[in-house]
Amino acid sequence: MSDYKRYLVTAALPYANGPVHIGHLAGAYVPADIYTRYLRQNGKDVLFICGSDEHGVPITLKAKAEGVSPQDIVDRYHNQMKDSFARFGINFDIYHRTSAPIHYETASAFFRKLYDAGEFIEKTSEQFYDEANQQFLADRYITGTCPHCGNEKAYGDQCEKCGSSLSPMDLINPKSMLSGNAPILKETKHWYLPLDKHEAWLKKWILEDHTEWRTNVFGQCKSWLDQGLQPRAVSRDLDWGVPVPVEGADGKVLYVWFDAPIGYISATRELTPDWEKYWKSEDSRLIHFIGKDNIVFHCLMFPAMLKAHGGYILPDFVAANEFLNLESDKISTSRNWAVWLHEYLDDFPGKQDVLRYVLTANAPEAKDNDFTWKDFQTRNNNELVAVLGNFVNRTLVLTQKYFDGKCPDAGILNDYDTSTLAEIAKIKSRTAQSLEAFRIRESLSEAMSLARLGNKYLAETEPWKLFATDPLRVATILHVAIQITANLTILMDSFLPFTMKQLRTYLNISEMPWSAIGSVDLIKAGHQMEKPGLLFEKIEDSQVEYQVNKLLETKKANEAKSVGIAPAKPAISYDDFSAMDIRVATILEAEKVPKTQKLMKLKVDSGIDIRTVVSGIAEHFEPQEVIGKQILLLANLEPRKIKGIESKGMILLAEDNQGRLIFATPEQAIQNGAIVK
Repeated sequence: MSDYKRYLVTAALPYANGPVHIGHLAGAYVPADIYTRYLRQNGKDVLFICGSDEHGVPITLKAKAEGVSPQDIVDRYHNQMKDSFARFGINFDIYHRTSAPIHYETASAFFRKLYDAGEFIEKTSEQFYDEANQQFLADRYITGTCPHCGNEKAYGDQCEKCGSSLSPMDLINPKSMLSGNAPILKETKHWYLPLDKHEAWLKKWILEDHTEWRTNVFGQCKSWLDQGLQPRAVSRDLDWGVPVPVEGADGKVLYVWFDAPIGYISATRELTPDWEKYWKSEDSRLIHFIGKDNIVFHCLMFPAMLKAHGGYILPDFVAANEFLNLESDKISTSRNWAVWLHEYLDDFPGKQDVLRYVLTANAPEAKDNDFTWKDFQTRNNNELVAVLGNFVNRTLVLTQKYFDGKCPDAGILNDYDTSTLAEIAKIKSRTAQSLEAFRIRESLSEAMSLARLGNKYLAETEPWKLFATDPLRVATILHVAIQITANLTILMDSFLPFTMKQLRTYLNISEMPWSAIGSVDLIKAGHQMEKPGLLFEKIEDSQVEYQVNKLLETKKANEAKSVGIAPAKPAISYDDFSAMDIRVATILEAEKVPKTQKLMKLKVDSGIDIRTVVSGIAEHFEPQEVIGKQILLLANLEPRKIKGIESKGMILLAEDNQGRLIFATPEQAIQNGAIVK
């Protein structure tokens, strides 16, 4: 392990516009939590920092859609995320928020220091402006047609259909999301961080000094550097965020990419008065855990900010994972296509470690990976239950059965016993090497090999067959198995903290440091253990089917939404439905109602009478088109006068996703008055 005196570990600040989902967990929070727990096991001085990113356009859009304030949105999701992380066992030292006063103070002072030092350039440019709302439009407030794929609902920064990065000027037929009008171009002034000024030292720092960084991180940074860095705006026209702290900046806030990473600093300031020793001492190591969409911000832009400010250390490692998909489809908050952490915790109480294990075993470190509920079940049943749980259960149950739960004496160890115990230190070394190289997925596999070793040892020694004839040999076997079990409580603690805490209860031992791994006498002969229970339970097919069906319902709802199908209305009783008298009828005569655009007067044969119905179909059909059509008629609708004409009933039509009306007619001619049930 490196000789840094202290460690500052950050996990990407999640947007406070929705709950935490498994993509977030796999991308940053589970690997960061495993790594920081490992550091603490080694007695390191470490701070684990995170918090809600509470500014930015997605939050203002959600607030507008719900008719509430942005503060209402961030309060709701900050509290939900904080609670979910805590229930899941993500062991932050602080879970901060960027709407906190200390963050406003920190971000403002940071900007002002760079501003006073002349580190920004001012530029006036033309940007889209909504005249009706008298407001400049951020990228996400503008929609239009994607020039690459023709998607008519592309945003001003990205087309979510083809994935292309865009600027508002790229869009065809741009429209304001506020008014629906075509925006105009209007001049506005903003401040820019001249990243090109920092390009030379960034190239050396990354391309020469940090060749050990992951391929995805190194490659993305190199691509940006090879293209040449450009000045990037640090302010924007918006009314939600940290106000730009200079004269003449009314109605402007710090751009969220500039504002959010300063949240790491403000969180540390809130946590401890000694915050500077973590941020400004060369013997401190700064490590970021993020998703791949945040690479350039943490490897190029934030370091340039820190360097321009002066006095701060730079990140020494940026552990960026690729994306986790769900059942072969991209996780999406807007489409509700996700496994939400708070729902998982409710559906699978006490199974936090199962999800931690599956997300780590399938971590998208080198490429995008896929989470499926079937794989979740398989890994639980075939690995946690059948390997780790099986070894521990057999060891403790046999010790209860043969030795009343007391650790037996080691007796005389043979070569197989000795070689088995010697493997513990080797597994420890391989696990540590993987963790320190940020190969978290690999480190879990190495740690699980100790449970596999224990299973193999019991399977080959078969103590259950020997007790009647050689109880001393059984004592030795179970003593060895108990030492493996005790070592597991340390080795697996970072990965499965809830389970290892329970296992320590069964063993009746306290938490031990990483350095104790490899010891072959962690539990002394005669030590009394508690009666054991099962560490893991099988996940049943019915549990998986429930989760899959829930996703299928989401997929159907998304498909319906994509073609303009309205969501289902609230349920009604059968009595409500049976009160409606729907009959087949035929239109006999039709004429437009004078001085109206939409109304048509119809004479219909309902089978029980000839009646007049006024219908709003004149914009869709000519009178001659509808004469003779069989239709569905709501016959017992209370009569009402429309433009002086008494209308007795309502004809029923369907509306497609283009707003066009279509007659709901019987497949074949049927007698008028036939009842629809």
